[in-house]
Amino acid sequence: MANARGLIAVDKMGTKVLFLNPVTYETEVVLDGFPKTVHELLVVPETGLAYVPIFGDGIHGRNPNPHHLLCIFDLNKRAHVGDIDLRPYIAPHTLKLGPDGLIYITCENSAAVVVVDRTSHQVVGAIDSGSTNGHRLIIAPDGQRLYTENEEDATVSVIDLPKRQLLGKIKTPRPLAGIAISADGRTVVAVDDAEPALFLIDTEAGRVRDEVRLKDVPKAAQIARYAPDNSLIGVTSLNSNTVSLIDPSFREQTAIAVGSQPMDMAFHGDELFVPCQGDGSVHVIDIPNRRHKTSFAAGKGCESLAFF
Repeated sequence: MANARGLIAVDKMGTKVLFLNPVTYETEVVLDGFPKTVHELLVVPETGLAYVPIFGDGIHGRNPNPHHLLCIFDLNKRAHVGDIDLRPYIAPHTLKLGPDGLIYITCENSAAVVVVDRTSHQVVGAIDSGSTNGHRLIIAPDGQRLYTENEEDATVSVIDLPKRQLLGKIKTPRPLAGIAISADGRTVVAVDDAEPALFLIDTEAGRVRDEVRLKDVPKAAQIARYAPDNSLIGVTSLNSNTVSLIDPSFREQTAIAVGSQPMDMAFHGDELFVPCQGDGSVHVIDIPNRRHKTSFAAGKGCESLAFF
């Protein structure tokens, strides 16, 4: 994806979806008129579509008017082309494409992971997540397990994906904020929401095997994401205004200052893009040299972005 055709960004604070030039980073198309508020992003380049859920007008744990739509975007037309109504399931948040070709999305207030067929764009199932605090999810590379991080519960739910069945929960020492999984599926990385640390969960043993403190990060972190080649893990700290680059063995870390309230990340070649919802900036990190490279403005405050 080094020669991307485009760049899509979800401007959560501005309630808009943006299309940017992937080379100059200039905003070229602004789509608005969405209910509050757009959250998260799934891009499926092979079909030319992207999906953005409407979470509601609140935040996690305080979302009094939860919504129920999953918006569909045509990446070629750069247009909002339809919606999937997830009702009776509400407060959709993180969504991932499973190896089986189906879309899985947490519907927080319904304590469910909803299954969407991206051919028919219909809801075809729902799985009990075991918690109304199930905010983000991750799917094992082999497609056998799905994990949700249940923030205030301080648990990770384990779901048998082929059977669509909740198997149980793994307890963590403190509340959670994000989740990622290693390429071999043996380690789930759960982000500590109380202290600047990561919990490493042994998926075979079903327990936390280690706790890794984040170096030069004064406050708790938010989101963890593995690079596509699994050569490193990016971890943003919304409260510390940093992104940490961590090697897969968790022995080496570099914390880099970015903008206000960094959120999800996008890997692109040897660069990492970090949108910051607090000040409308996007920061570009030079991965090989572990340094800040440049930044640019995009919307009022983007949470997620992706190249396509």
